[in-house]
Amino acid sequence: MMDSEVSVLLHCAAWRGLKESQVHVELADRFNRRTDPTLEHQIEEVWAERVTKEPWLFNGSKFRLHSFCLASPACNSSASVSPKSTFCTHSPHIPESDCSEDQEGELPNIRVHNAEGSLCSSDSLFDTDKRKRCVNQDEIKQIQAFSEQSVLQITADPQTRPLLTLRLGLTCYKDYLGTNWSCRVAELRRQGEVEFSDPLALLAQPLGVGGVLCTGDGQVVLIRRSQKVAEAGGLLDIPGGHPEPKVVCECLGQMVQEEQISVDMMQPRAVISELFSSVCAEIRDEVNIPLSSLGEPVLLGVALNHTSACRPSAEFYVSCSLTSDDVRELYWKGGAEASESTDIVFLSRKDVLQLDRHSPLWSELCPSAKGAMLLYQAVKPDGEQGTSRGNDTSGNKPT
Repeated sequence: MMDSEVSVLLHCAAWRGLKESQVHVELADRFNRRTDPTLEHQIEEVWAERVTKEPWLFNGSKFRLHSFCLASPACNSSASVSPKSTFCTHSPHIPESDCSEDQEGELPNIRVHNAEGSLCSSDSLFDTDKRKRCVNQDEIKQIQAFSEQSVLQITADPQTRPLLTLRLGLTCYKDYLGTNWSCRVAELRRQGEVEFSDPLALLAQPLGVGGVLCTGDGQVVLIRRSQKVAEAGGLLDIPGGHPEPKVVCECLGQMVQEEQISVDMMQPRAVISELFSSVCAEIRDEVNIPLSSLGEPVLLGVALNHTSACRPSAEFYVSCSLTSDDVRELYWKGGAEASESTDIVFLSRKDVLQLDRHSPLWSELCPSAKGAMLLYQAVKPDGEQGTSRGNDTSGNKPT
């Protein structure tokens, strides 16, 4: 399926999604955005102008997705992954082409294509400019426990190897605003291709997260974004946000300022724990569901948002022990980030699997939700016919 707003970078359909212990990260400064003196000056000018108009803006650090290495479907979690059995991409982009052209992807019934995404709207900005996810001490302890458990799972069997390695650097909101959302983004892409053989080399590319949340009675949860949020106001979305480098540092006992954070302060397993736990924290804050009611996140893959120059987002499947009625009641009581949405919508698993660009609901989805739906359809993490957490035979329509 072709959609100019979104494409799929990678999917984990061969394993019906990946658990935390099956994912690894490689952290290095060489995965950071490439710099250019003229560009850096322009980024500072854009930031200064925005802060003058909106003094509440916050320049938080983010993880930058540079590339990934995915094991071949023939491998499993107990097999050693060798260079010959891996598929590597050195840059998370699809070869540049005209918007009217597309390329065949490996996903069933999905045609993956690329667009330059050169939007220049001062209002179309992602929402972490005005907030940073609040993390209390209980959550830090929980993340630390997840990290320790993951290390034990890996070291218990020396033959176990991660199936997916994400190569991450660091970036920040200021750089994202001055690159991915720059009026010069098309020029920056061409410059990156010429100078570094990578059209995304000069772009911030912060890695987001999103959760396809499925209730105990087989309903997928969508929330309607408030008209007051910076991006995609009024459209349907899934709960989501960003993993926070500062949270990783705090979990490792390092209390630092955002601008002081560096890759050598962090450990790969702590980063993976934050990546997986952050999506549950976003569900808690946006839908008001307690963490104790959520299952272990399963990584579906990574989607690219072409309206922000191919910004990547890791999309997860998260089961919930509560029914849709329970979730609706909790949502209307209001969570920590209740102001970011105005309504909750439920869609049966059957309807989600049948969604395509011809569906009336498709035009109501924001790009991040579209990418998550495409990945859910391809990976089917809860089975072809559904499981006790994903099966729905009622044929219910969105409510």
